[in-house]
Amino acid sequence: MTAVAISKQDDSREPPHFNLEFKPAYGEAVPVAARVERVTVNNPSPFTFHGTNSYIVGDRSVAVIDPGPEDEAHFQALMTALAGREVTHIAVSHTHRDHSPLARRLKAETGAIVVAEGPHRASRPLHAGESNPFAESSDVDFVPDVALAHGDRVEGDGWALTALLTPGHTANHAAFALDGPEGIVFSADHVMAWATSIVAPPDGAMADYMASLDRLLERDDRLYFPGHGGPVTEPAAFLRGLRTHRRMRERAVRERIRAGDRLIADMVKVIYRETDPRLHGAAALSVLAHLEDLVARGEVVTEGPPSLTGLYFPAPGL
Repeated sequence: MTAVAISKQDDSREPPHFNLEFKPAYGEAVPVAARVERVTVNNPSPFTFHGTNSYIVGDRSVAVIDPGPEDEAHFQALMTALAGREVTHIAVSHTHRDHSPLARRLKAETGAIVVAEGPHRASRPLHAGESNPFAESSDVDFVPDVALAHGDRVEGDGWALTALLTPGHTANHAAFALDGPEGIVFSADHVMAWATSIVAPPDGAMADYMASLDRLLERDDRLYFPGHGGPVTEPAAFLRGLRTHRRMRERAVRERIRAGDRLIADMVKVIYRETDPRLHGAAALSVLAHLEDLVARGEVVTEGPPSLTGLYFPAPGL
């Protein structure tokens, strides 16, 4: 797609309008665009919405984007949808266990080439005594056949995908742009219509996430198919809304610190008071992600590296 200039003045003043309408149609290959079908895994949760979306791109010779978790029913649904067709490529957006593990079995069954940004890794080195709270959710055994750089193309019979590296949710997150006039991007967990992406250190990083939003805003795509839930039909406006939402969250964190909150747990109680309590653990990690960014920019101070249990203070003079 062609690039368009985006300035900070173009930001929406409103957060995004989320769309919770979605019919997963478990086990069925649902046509969502020309040459594109969606098959949703029956793995609903507060983090996956109604389930993880796998996509089949092409006609007789296809690519599968995000095969999903090790789930027998989903594997059989994919194989039914793929019957009589050649699978040449498996594209993996990132290495959380609801997206990538089934790639190994699908490759063994079809002989397809697996492409992705790379193996799982944290966005930064672990601090002394720190553990990764999402370690059990990470597919650390995943290794692609081909590692993709930003802008690399994967071509098949009648289709082509371009890798758009979008770190933030994970260090190795990638979206995939489909060649064609429809302006389709498979945005995985970076941009979703139903909710904001989880950015949880050390798996993810807020500065990376914000830069990835800017990277997508430089494009003029028209339709996003995400890793969970339904499509994003006005990507540019939605991206600007997401950016506004994150800046509002950052401002809320700064305001809580100025008001005297020193612990992340106390900030979460106020900032996320209307959020499902089951998500408060993830919310605390999101606040930590903002604090890592604020500390790096010199706007907040803490003793040692930012942590979930650290004490946070306004930087002198701010």
